[in-house]
Amino acid sequence: MLKLLKFLKKSVIAILAVIILLIIQANCDLALPTYTSDIINTGIMKNGIQSSVPDVIRKTELDKITLFMTDVEESTVLQHYTLMNEQDYSADEWAKYLKKYPLLDTDKMYLWDGNEEPALADAFSLPMMLVLSLEGDSDTSKATRQSLLDQIAPGFKQEDVDIFSIILQIPPDGMAQMVPAMRDKVSAMSDMILTAANASYVKAEYEAIGIDVGHMQSNYILYTGGLMLGLALIGMLAAILVTLIAARVSSKMGRDLRSNVFQKVLSFSSKEMDQFSTASLITRSTNDIMQVQNLMVWVIRIVIYAPILAFGAVIKVLSTESSMSWILIVAVGAIFVLIGSLMIIAMPKFKLMQKLVDRINLVMREILSGLPVIRAFSTVDHEKKRFDKANQDLTKNTLFVSRVMTFMFPILFLIMNFVSILIIWVGAKGIDQGTIQIGDMIAFIQYTMQIIMAFLMLTMISVMLPRASVAAKRIDEILTTKSSIIDPLKEEITGTGTNGVLEFNNVSFRYPNAEEDVLSDISFTAKPGETTAIIGSTGSGKSTLINLIPRFYDVTKGSILLDGTNITSMKLSRLRNMLGYVPQKGVLFTGTIESNIKFGNMSTDDELMKKAARIAQAEEFIDDNSEGYQTSIAQGGTNVSGGQKQRLSIARAITKNPAVYVFDDSFSALDYKTDSKLRRTIKEELTDSTIIIVAQRISTIMNAEQIIVLEDGRIVGNGTHRELLKNCEVYQQIASSQLSKEELDYE
Repeated sequence: MLKLLKFLKKSVIAILAVIILLIIQANCDLALPTYTSDIINTGIMKNGIQSSVPDVIRKTELDKITLFMTDVEESTVLQHYTLMNEQDYSADEWAKYLKKYPLLDTDKMYLWDGNEEPALADAFSLPMMLVLSLEGDSDTSKATRQSLLDQIAPGFKQEDVDIFSIILQIPPDGMAQMVPAMRDKVSAMSDMILTAANASYVKAEYEAIGIDVGHMQSNYILYTGGLMLGLALIGMLAAILVTLIAARVSSKMGRDLRSNVFQKVLSFSSKEMDQFSTASLITRSTNDIMQVQNLMVWVIRIVIYAPILAFGAVIKVLSTESSMSWILIVAVGAIFVLIGSLMIIAMPKFKLMQKLVDRINLVMREILSGLPVIRAFSTVDHEKKRFDKANQDLTKNTLFVSRVMTFMFPILFLIMNFVSILIIWVGAKGIDQGTIQIGDMIAFIQYTMQIIMAFLMLTMISVMLPRASVAAKRIDEILTTKSSIIDPLKEEITGTGTNGVLEFNNVSFRYPNAEEDVLSDISFTAKPGETTAIIGSTGSGKSTLINLIPRFYDVTKGSILLDGTNITSMKLSRLRNMLGYVPQKGVLFTGTIESNIKFGNMSTDDELMKKAARIAQAEEFIDDNSEGYQTSIAQGGTNVSGGQKQRLSIARAITKNPAVYVFDDSFSALDYKTDSKLRRTIKEELTDSTIIIVAQRISTIMNAEQIIVLEDGRIVGNGTHRELLKNCEVYQQIASSQLSKEELDYE
């Protein structure tokens, strides 16, 4: 799979853009739970009061608070609070302050300069709690006041006296003993309780001053909610852009893969084509590449995003409330166990999937290609059963994988729900004990869900990865397979001219992994202006010998020379341009008769095209069509007969005007009359070319200047028709099976 990543080189900038966008999206997603926590903790629980340091405080209240401060704390506070006097401000500024703080014209107040908030918060924390305890209306506050009165003024009831007027009368030595004890008692409380108490005190002070706390709360919630909406919008836009870019990058990768696979397949020799079946090559070029392409969309979109989200969420969780971090470890552990178990079960089936797709493509291709034969032999039911078996095997495998994977998502969501319940259960205890705020618990749930969702997204990748990995391996097999037929690094032309003299020098050939040679010690020379015919029984090696000439296979031993140059020392393009090859099975391409005849030489003019058609005896049936040379040819040439296919294939070779013509049993579908006319015309028109004909019929080759007889891959006869009838037993047997006694006696 990693080997295919090289096809992403062209998209490096796009991928970097995706990473930046994903970081933006992750930051937006990770910020939302924090703002949710702020709305609950600050907006709702603290009425929008963001700091326990009051912006403004009455002098009477600050005097009370400083009673319980250390000298350092009092000095810190007084450095950052200024007593507000009308003469220190302009008329407009004072009017604004009066509007904001309605009691400013009757009470003296201190204004905070906005600096050193953490230090001031620490300085105010314990003293504010003590003042609140002594001034509050709760039963706890009342009990605290009465207990203090009993210590410093026995006999007094709290309803009859102001507790602070009593405290102010305590001598400094008494305060020095009493305050530390009170501070020690309060400092034992949790920070959460102290923070909530400070917020309550600031709220009460603001209300006493006349500040609209309800309006402050609404503004805070609306402002924070607006930020959340803005972040959600930015995250949505980033996600849309990432999806668009990922789709574009993966599509380009799929395009490049298909192009490279196609070009690689075009470079394959017959050996490699035998190694990969046609059905498998089609599957690898389409379905397999589509699997990799679809995976790449998710890899770019999810595999990069999920770790960023998970890592960020873990950091946020640890900074929010680390006492519940063990829940996260349990959840992630359960997910890993689940994914690991399912992958162990499903992985072998994923690997089998593509092979079964290959199989069903192979069976379907064979059935569709051989449909006339299947109908003629009434084996439709048998072929249906064969297809049904391949179809059922694929279906069963797919269903097994699907059934296994159906357990994954319900169990994952079950884990998520159990984790939520566990967080709420543990968090409720923390809230009751004052160690956790409600907003922090909600944020912890959201961050935990984000972490689990990150693993859930990676799980979705893990579902696709095995099959895509197998597909990638199959694609890589094509790309890394080296063709056994390659161009020489440096072309060495040792002969002269392009006359078309073809020489076989002690040529032997053996198919890959075969135990015996198919051809042994083949030696002959085919000259220009002459026809060299090759005949032999079925399986004697005729087509194999012909396939060595255009280097569909390379010889195992010996050499083949064209005009004195070893064909392995020539560029394939040069060699094949010198050959006019007509295969045993006529192959036509979708288009017109004209495009098929000109296929070998697109620059051919119409006059040469018509001449080639005339030589190939195709002119008559072409002219019979109303559209002539513009007559459409269906895929595979299914709308023309076998004989017409062969004649068009021959015309296609003639338009190249090659030095050597190679006819691989290319007259087999022709009737005797057309065969005779075609051979006569070729003899008359192609006088300067070397002609090699593989044939089964004696009548096709009996006028050849040289006839080579093959038997079990060896030459058992070489000469003219008359000579072979006299001295070649194999040729005599072939001739006696095709010619009458009178014809043999005449010869």
